[in-house]
Order: sequence, then structure tokens, then C-alpha cells
Amino acid sequence: MENEQEKTTIEQQALEVATVAGHILLENGAEISRVEETMERIASHYDVDSENFFVLSNGIFTTGRNFANVEYIPFKGTQLDKVVAVNQISRDIEKGRYTLDEAKEALHMARTMPPKPFWEQVLASALGSAGFCIIFGGSFVDSLVAFVAGFLLYIFVLKATAPYLSKIFSNICGAAFVTLFCLLAYRAGFGDNLSNIIIGAVIPLIPGVPFTNGIRDIANEDYIAGITRLLDATMVFFCIALGVSLVFLIDGRISGGVIALEGMGVDRLTALIPIQLAAALVGSAAFAVLFGVPRKYYWHGGVCGMIGWVVYLVMLRYAGGSVVEASGVATIAVALTARELAVWQRCPMTVFLICGIFPLVPGAGIYWTSYDVISGQLHAALTAGFTAIKVVIAIIFGIVFTTDVIFRLLKARRKKRLSKLKESNNL
Repeated sequence: MENEQEKTTIEQQALEVATVAGHILLENGAEISRVEETMERIASHYDVDSENFFVLSNGIFTTGRNFANVEYIPFKGTQLDKVVAVNQISRDIEKGRYTLDEAKEALHMARTMPPKPFWEQVLASALGSAGFCIIFGGSFVDSLVAFVAGFLLYIFVLKATAPYLSKIFSNICGAAFVTLFCLLAYRAGFGDNLSNIIIGAVIPLIPGVPFTNGIRDIANEDYIAGITRLLDATMVFFCIALGVSLVFLIDGRISGGVIALEGMGVDRLTALIPIQLAAALVGSAAFAVLFGVPRKYYWHGGVCGMIGWVVYLVMLRYAGGSVVEASGVATIAVALTARELAVWQRCPMTVFLICGIFPLVPGAGIYWTSYDVISGQLHAALTAGFTAIKVVIAIIFGIVFTTDVIFRLLKARRKKRLSKLKESNNL
């Protein structure tokens, strides 16, 4: 009787530990498959049935013989350093390095990890805006204005909107604020191309984590979670577009017409491959900071983004590919690079994939769709919007193809090699 009661107690504690681990992962930007894999790894180590978990995009259902728990888990933000920490804790549990009590304490420490310092986030936003302004064709002067805009944007978001407003209104206000600043700076004579400046400046608001994880969830056949996250990303895109559009509309009312934009310029100096690669490296590394990646992986994320961008440029400039084709091929390159970095650093692939995919997200398409709508150019708006949708589909295809085809072939090849090695050893 005592043995049965002791077994029940261990089961309950193991399920609690697994649920806490899943909770931390889910609320900090991990994909559904990683949450399930981590919870099953912990439960299996303590000889608990690993079929007790059902994970959705914002909830975890856990059941056992004498245990039942349902948790609603709102998405609070992205701190990928917590995802890395919990992933390591689960592997240490699997190796027998933690008792249940020690595992609880380790998870508590991971859960209470502080966010990145305020100054680090603000500086990263500024560098990210400047880097992506160059990536999208801006000059060094444009990049400088975008740097200041990104700096002020994150101060505004962290201090004025995020603590008090919902995510929807926070993004609308943030996009409106930074667009107004860029417009005023441009009218004052700072910057060469307003479009390049604004596109670079709003980049810190782009929902890279839900967008990327939504695609990965769909690739892993977690369709409900994937669609939910992509819908969340789409809503943020819409809010950014609305914030930008409101400023243009108000400015048009005051000045007697929407400001005429000739399109995105391409500066000859910043268009050089070495400068483009440096901008992609710095920009992607900056977003590693904003996503809460551990400091030792900042430049790994930057390298992943740089490799994806060089493939994109080669496809576009030298291989005669379209924007859609270049995005798809570059996504495959990013996914493969992220996987190799994950194996090398013993770290979740998500940490590198999210940073690497960011330069390919169609932020410019969203901006031009918004501008064309409010300026009455409906045909141009449809063209820009449809191109952005095709780029998104290309990114989805690139990730799904890599994870569902290439990774499985590599995994099967590895298993075959290991089996042959075992056979030879037995002989």
C-alpha cells in the first residue's frame, strides 16, 4: 500500500514538473513540438506515461491516474533564454542529474530569469532598424535616421504603450509614433528616401516569433496552434499597417494630399555585397537581443541571418530569380544553417531560425500595401499585397520542405549509418 502511494506521489510530482517546464516554454516562444517533446522527456525519465499531455497554442492539459490539471497560458512575450534554459534542464533530468525537488528549483530559477536590460533592448532596436534600412536599399543617412527612430520607438513601446495598452493598440500606437517621427525628420531635410527609413524603423514591431513558430507548428502537423499563431502574426501586421496609414492620412488632411512616394530607393554604396552582409549580420544579431536569446548566441543568430540574406541576393541579382523564388531558397538555407548551429551549440533550433528568417519577412510589402491603399492606388495595393502573400507562402514552403523532407532524410541516413556501425561492432 505504501509503495503504491509513493508511486502515486512521484507520478504527481513528475507531472507537475513536466507541466511547469511546458508552461515556461509555451509562454516564452517555443513551438508546440518542443513543448510536447520536453514534457514527454521529463515524464518518461520518472517512469510516467508520456501520453498524458495535450498542448495547444495557449494551454496545456495534463492528466494522470490521480492527477489532472488545465492551464491557460497567455503569450506574454519572447524570452528565448528561458527556452534554452528549460531545454537544458530537461536533458539534465533525462541524464539523472536532478531529483524532483532539484528540478522544481531549477525550473523556478529559469522562470524568474530577468529580461534583457532596458538599455540593451533600446540599443538593439536602434541597430536593427539601421541594419534593415540598409538591407532594404537605404543610404547611410537613411540608416542614421532609422537608428534614431528605432531607438525612440522602443523607449516609447517599453515605457508608454506595452505596460498599459493591449498588444493591438500598442502596435498601432508604436507604428504611428515611429512613422510620425520619420515623416517629420524627412520634412526637416534628414534622409534621402522616406520609404526606406520608415520600413527600417518599423521592423522592431514585426512579429517574427509567432510568424516563424506558426509555420513550424503547421510543418509538425499542429494545425490548430499553427493557424492560431499565424493569425496572431497577421493581426500584428495589420496593426502596424493601420498605424502607418493613420499618420499618412492625417498628414494628407493637413497638407492637402498624401505625400507622394516614388518607391524604395537603392543606394549604390550600401547595395554593395560586403555592406549588405554586414547590415544583415548586425540587424539579425540585434533581433536576437529583442527575442531574449542568450548573449553567447547573439552572433550565431546574426550569422544565420547573414547567410540567408546572401543566398537571397545571389538568387535575385545573379541567378535571375524572382523575389518569391529567392525567398524560398534563402529560407531553406536559413533552416539548414539553423539546424547545424543547433547541433553544434546543443541548443534549440528555434533560437537561430527566428533570427535568421527575419530579413526575409515581407515587411516592405506590408508597408507598400498600406500606402497604396490610402493613396488610392488600388491596383498597386493589390499587387504589393499579393506579392507579400506569395513571399509568405515561399517562406512556409521553405521551412516545411526543409523540416519535412531534408531533415527526415538526414535523420534516416544517420539511423542507417548507426545501425551499420552496430552490426560491424557485433561482428
